[in-house]
Amino acid sequence: MSTRGRHRADDQPALSLDEAVALTRTGDLWLFRGRTPADHAIRVLTNAPVNHVGMAVVLDDLPPLMWHAELGKGLRDVWSGDHHRGVQLHDLREAVVQWCGRYEQRAWLRQIDPEPSREMEDAVLRTVARLDGTPFPSTARLAGRWLRGRVRRKADAEMTYCAEVVASTYQAMGLLDSERPTNYYDPGRFWSGDDLDLQQGASLGGEIAVTVPTERS
Repeated sequence: MSTRGRHRADDQPALSLDEAVALTRTGDLWLFRGRTPADHAIRVLTNAPVNHVGMAVVLDDLPPLMWHAELGKGLRDVWSGDHHRGVQLHDLREAVVQWCGRYEQRAWLRQIDPEPSREMEDAVLRTVARLDGTPFPSTARLAGRWLRGRVRRKADAEMTYCAEVVASTYQAMGLLDSERPTNYYDPGRFWSGDDLDLQQGASLGGEIAVTVPTERS
C-alpha cells in the first residue's frame, strides 16, 4: 500500500504562527493532522498523512483568511457574519489557533508559486459566494463521497468536505483541470507526496511546520 508521501516534509525550520500568517498569500495551503477517532478514520480511509486542508485567502486590506469546511461553528464566518457549520471563511490566525488548540492538531503551511493573479482572486470570491454555508457531511457520508470520486463519479452539491472546497477553488482559479470531480480529492492529495498536476505553471512548495501557541481557543 502506498504511503503517499507520509514521511515527506520540508526540512526547513518551523515557523511561528505569526511568521507563517505574515508570509501567507491567496492559494497557499494549510494542512492539519489530529488525534481524534474521526481524524484517524479519515487518514486510514485515504491512506494519507493529514486529515484536514484549508486554503488561504489574502485580499487587499482584509486580514488573512482561511477558506475551508468543518463540523464546528465556534468561529464567526467572515463572509456571512454569523456562526455555522460547513463551508466557512474564517480569520486565518483564529482558525489555526482553534485547530491546533481546541482540536489538538499539528499544522503545516505549503506556499504556491507564482502568486495568484487578480483574475484568480476574483474566481476565489465567486467560489466563496457559491459554496459558503454548504453543509459538511458526516464521516460515513464523507467516505461515500470520496469513494465515488475515486472512480470518477461526481457527487451531489448538497454538501461538501474540506478537500472538495480546496479542489473546487483551485479549479475555479484554473489551477486544476475539471477532468477529475472535486470529490476525487482528499486532504492527502494536497500533501507533497501526491502530484496535483497543477496548471498554468504553478507549483506548491514543501510542508513548513508551524508552531502554534497551546492556549485553547
